[in-house]
Amino acid sequence: MRTNITQQFGHLYEPVKALLIYSNNEKKNIYVEAYDMDRNGKPINAHPLTVQESISLAKALDTSEDLQTGFLDPVGLMPQNILYINRGRNAYAVWHTPAKKVRLLFKEGLDIPNGEAYIPPMIWKATRNTLAVYALNTDEAVNLATPLCKAPYFNIYPDGKVCLGTVTIQIPKDCGLEEFMRQWEIYFFNSFFSHTLGGESPVKGNIVQLWKKLINTDIPFPTDKLTPIKLTLKNLIK
Repeated sequence: MRTNITQQFGHLYEPVKALLIYSNNEKKNIYVEAYDMDRNGKPINAHPLTVQESISLAKALDTSEDLQTGFLDPVGLMPQNILYINRGRNAYAVWHTPAKKVRLLFKEGLDIPNGEAYIPPMIWKATRNTLAVYALNTDEAVNLATPLCKAPYFNIYPDGKVCLGTVTIQIPKDCGLEEFMRQWEIYFFNSFFSHTLGGESPVKGNIVQLWKKLINTDIPFPTDKLTPIKLTLKNLIK
C-alpha cells in the first residue's frame, strides 16, 4: 500500500529565506540580495545579505561537512592510540597499535596455514575508503621523527597503501571514531593475504617462509626482518 505524504512537506520544512546572486560580466564581483518569506511563502523585504545571515548560512552548510567527517568524532574519550586527525577534503585518522597476536588468513596457493601469530607494532592511516599500514621496529612511544618500516604482509603497495581487491568497504556513516578504527582493523585482518606487490618482498628474506615459521606459535615477530623506508610519522600527516 502506497501513502501520499506530499501534504506533510510544508509541515516539516517551510521557506524562511531566499537568496539572489548577482555578478558582473566578468564574474569577479558578487552581490547577494536576501529576501525574507511571508506566511504564504512569498519573498518580501529585499535587502543586502547581512553578516549575521552569512554566518547562519555558513553554519547550515557546515552540517553537510560534519556528516562526511563524523567518523572522526569519538563516542567517548579520545582513544589513547590516536595520533592525528585531519578533517580536510580527504579526511583521515592516524593511529598506532602495539605488537600483539592476531588471526591471519592466507590464500591456499601460498601454502601458509591460517592461524594466529604475533605481529609488530603498526601505524594505520585511513580515510573512509582507503587504508595504508606501516610497521615499527619498536614498541616505544612514537613521535613525529619515528621511522617507519614496510608492513610485513601481502597485498600492500610499496607506499603502504593496502590493495583491497574485491573487498567491499562499508564503514557506517553514523559510526564514531572508535568503531571506524575497529572496522578497518577487522577488514584488514579478515581478508585473505594472497600476493606481494611492487616486485619485491616487504621483509628481509622470504616472506612466505617467515610466516610459515611464525603462524600458530608464540614466537614474537622478529623486528630485524622489517624493511625500513624513507618515511617518518611526520610524512603521514602532511
